Amino acid sequence: MAARGWRSEDGRKGQAARRRRRVRTLAAGLLALSLSPRPGLAQPMPTPVSITVDLAHPVGPTHPLYAWFGYDEANYTTMRDGRALLTELHDLAPVPVHIRTHHLLSSGDGVAALKWSSTNVYSEDAAGNPVYDFHILDGIFDAYRDAGVVPMVELGFTPKALASGAGPYEDVYPDAAIGGTVHSPPKDPAKWRALIRTVVAHLAERYGREAVAGWYFEVWNEPDIPYWHGTPTQYFQLYDTTVAAVRDVLPQAKVGGPATTGPGGASGAQFLKDFLDHVAATQVPLDFISFHAKGQPTFQDGQVTMGLAQELTDVDKGFALIAGHPEFRPLPIILSEADPEGCAACSMTVNPANAYRNGALYPAYTAAAYKRLFELADRHGVNLAAMLSWSFEFEGRAYFEGFRDLSTNGIDKPILNFFRMAAMLRGTRVATAGATIRTAADIIAHGVRDAPDIDALATADARGAAVMVWNYHDAATPADPTPVALSLTGLPKAAARVRLSHYRIDDRHSNAYTAWQAMGSPQNPTPAQLAELKGQAGLQLMESPRWLAPSGGTAILTLDMPRQSVSLLALDW
Repeated sequence: MAARGWRSEDGRKGQAARRRRRVRTLAAGLLALSLSPRPGLAQPMPTPVSITVDLAHPVGPTHPLYAWFGYDEANYTTMRDGRALLTELHDLAPVPVHIRTHHLLSSGDGVAALKWSSTNVYSEDAAGNPVYDFHILDGIFDAYRDAGVVPMVELGFTPKALASGAGPYEDVYPDAAIGGTVHSPPKDPAKWRALIRTVVAHLAERYGREAVAGWYFEVWNEPDIPYWHGTPTQYFQLYDTTVAAVRDVLPQAKVGGPATTGPGGASGAQFLKDFLDHVAATQVPLDFISFHAKGQPTFQDGQVTMGLAQELTDVDKGFALIAGHPEFRPLPIILSEADPEGCAACSMTVNPANAYRNGALYPAYTAAAYKRLFELADRHGVNLAAMLSWSFEFEGRAYFEGFRDLSTNGIDKPILNFFRMAAMLRGTRVATAGATIRTAADIIAHGVRDAPDIDALATADARGAAVMVWNYHDAATPADPTPVALSLTGLPKAAARVRLSHYRIDDRHSNAYTAWQAMGSPQNPTPAQLAELKGQAGLQLMESPRWLAPSGGTAILTLDMPRQSVSLLALDW
């Protein structure tokens, strides 16, 4: 099989008839062009939420934060659905898609389990001499190469022959999910350094030095909690040794960390601060900074309430710590896990709150978070490069079991369509305004617990624009749709006609989960049912694309936005 390569992108009878068509359009949740009252409706329409998008007012660059994904179970990479999903991820974005996994150096037989994987790349003979076996690791990285995605190489965890701790080596979910000595500090720093040199040299030889020099190498994962069974000082020593080993082979390689838990918590904040202080004092190389950001949902009386405020708090606190070191402000920041909560492998059978992952709440949450990440980076003056979604797929599990995944048995979930929407945001971020728009600071202080968050994120370039609009609430309780009056200003005066394509994620669009439920939730769907599910799984248009005729550089649109929905308006001229 040829490798795809690593990628370094609108009389009176006529009036009455038009009025009736507009009413039908709104009732179906489609796009309309008027907000005027309509005689004959049983109830008056609620007052629209007004949002203005000024396409001529740039506010900042549009980094492709969305194009990063990760997972615990590295061995799913080479399985049937894993390979197919990698190709889908490559195809959704016009930019390189990065993939991060745990356990790339862990010992074992290469059989995946929940929160566990292994490559067995390093062992020792009876005399203590290193023995390298790259066939599992090569299979993983070959799959990345063949799909055209780019590895973010997390250097961890400790091979069994080098593990310093006592007790069982493997992690066992759920009893000791991060309890194994696989997370202990290497007992021989010299052998660890030789291991890292050998692995990096092998990658450079197999995939090309220039390509591998462009990858991000991250040292470990969440060393402020029991993913690291050592002290902070021992981690700093590991970081220094690992950076030196990578640079021994590739002096231009990009190495960083420390991939702490959310700085909104005490352990994550302290560890990140101490790590930055260590780097500043020792001048050890640091090419990017990583930490994690997680929301905090709750579940009561059979109802989930999301915790967007906590995820934004993690980001806010982390950015503030980094901005406190002016020398680090230009460095790329990778949120190497950024999610609504912490455990991808905890299905809804374990935690009922995680049922939110199957439907439209997950993408609506992510849209609301996405805009605020840009806002917080702008406010702190830092260089946010990535929001990595810790979500992939769980091979051979039940359909819609409630894992935090992008697809289930090869059927795309609604969350994957958010990332397809995000990939349409191109060019420069432009200004949005409205009386009800919330700032990140307001959500951090109050959550989205009273009125819903109805907002937009918009971008524009010389050839077109994209406007993402959402109706999000922390609570999953149903609510009536809300009309949104969207004013698009700053359209090119020379653009007499603008082509509009309107995509939607809600309970009826781009949602294989509700289609599956309508079938009776089959765990052994027929070929016809599978074909129907796949037809509902992708990103869907609300209506056929059409042409708008702006007046004076302005177009007025109305969107009927259900609770927990996301729209993407693609405009081309």
